[in-house]
This record gives sequence, structure tokens and C-alpha cells, in this order.
Amino acid sequence: MLHDRPDENLMPGGVDAVDRALAILASFDVGRERQSLAQVAARTGLYKSTILRLARSLEQGGYLRREADGTFMLGPQPLHLAAIYKRGLRLEDQVRPVLRTLVARSGESASFFRRDGDRRLCLYREETQRAIRDHIMEGDILPLDVGAAGHVLANAPTLAPAEPTPPVVSRGERDAETAAIAIPVYDMGGLVGALALSGPCARFDEERTNVMATLLIEQAQALSARLGCRIHRERGEI
Repeated sequence: MLHDRPDENLMPGGVDAVDRALAILASFDVGRERQSLAQVAARTGLYKSTILRLARSLEQGGYLRREADGTFMLGPQPLHLAAIYKRGLRLEDQVRPVLRTLVARSGESASFFRRDGDRRLCLYREETQRAIRDHIMEGDILPLDVGAAGHVLANAPTLAPAEPTPPVVSRGERDAETAAIAIPVYDMGGLVGALALSGPCARFDEERTNVMATLLIEQAQALSARLGCRIHRERGEI
């Protein structure tokens, strides 16, 4: 939470003013689409006089709107910027480095799956250098009812939950000798895919699976953040 200072100490046009304006915008969320002045003040820690002054500039720029009853809501400009952001964001550019990190740190093959109707598509794949590994190729279409990534895509919440979702583990479902662990990834619109590590069952004992689970949670949260899924530290949501 930002701690406000008396208005006379503010530097007009300085970094403090920008930070406080951004804090006002960040106070809006699902379930908090409309807020009173008192609610914005409580969420940001800013003086009401500061909020009112910054709100005028935000309104002029289309970032904020004040209703007739005095409540605030976001204006149209954030939606315009979000559309530009999404058009400039190439999914592969964001996912591929994460897969390489997963392979380097786990020693297993890493995949990114998206749902395709009642099946799942392996959209991106990075192979381990180990001689013994499972064999999946980019473009492979696999069922939803078997395999860790399939279970994630079939059952994960559509919108990012309030707490990080534990990874799903499967052993011997799609292939008797193959195991996998997977976790959902979210963008600003909701569930976008599943990150997965897979390999021989013999290398997916409980100890190694726990290590890989921690790694997947870390990388999925980072990827979701880059894709536009908001992270609320006070609520721990991804």
C-alpha cells in the first residue's frame, strides 16, 4: 500500500504523481468495478484530496470516469491499450523461453498445451537431451481425459483462482511408462493453456515430482504475469 504525503509536498508531474495515479487505476478489479472515493482511498492509502486531483487528469485522458452518484469506474482508454498489448504479444515469444528454462532446470521435456475442442494440442515443445524420454511433437493432438495436461485443461478454473492451483500429476495414463506434471497458465482473459513436464515414470518419484512442482508453479506464475494476468500480492492470486 502506498503511503500518501501532504499535498504541499507533492512534486507536480514527478514520479510520485505517476505512481499514485497508477495506484488508483490498480485499485479496480473484478468485483470492484465501481468504487466510492472512500473505497479508493482505503485501497491506495492516498488522501482523498490527492485522489480527486489525480482523478481529474485520469478522466481527461480517458482512464477514469466518475458517475453522477460520485462513484469511480475505469474509462475506455485501458481497454484500448489492452487491445494494442494483445496484438503485439506473440504467445510463442513468451512461452518458448519458459519451456527452455523448465528443461534446463528439470532435465525433462517441457510442453505447452492448448485445448482444442474435446482434445488438447501440443502447441510448443522443448526436448530434454536425455536419451530416454517420452516422444511428443508440436502439433500432436492428444486426449483430454488422460495425462496431466489434459486434466488441467479439462478441469482448471476458467479464470485465475484466488490461490495458485497445485500442479496435476499423472503416471502411466497415456502410456504405461510415462509420467507428467502440469499446471494451468492464464492471460488477461482467463485460461490460456497448460505447462507440462514429462518423462519416464522412473524419474518422476515423489521427491523429484515435488521439486518439479515448485519449478512449474514459479514459471507458470511468471508466464501468466507476462501474458497480462494480474497478480495481487495481498490475495496471492495469479
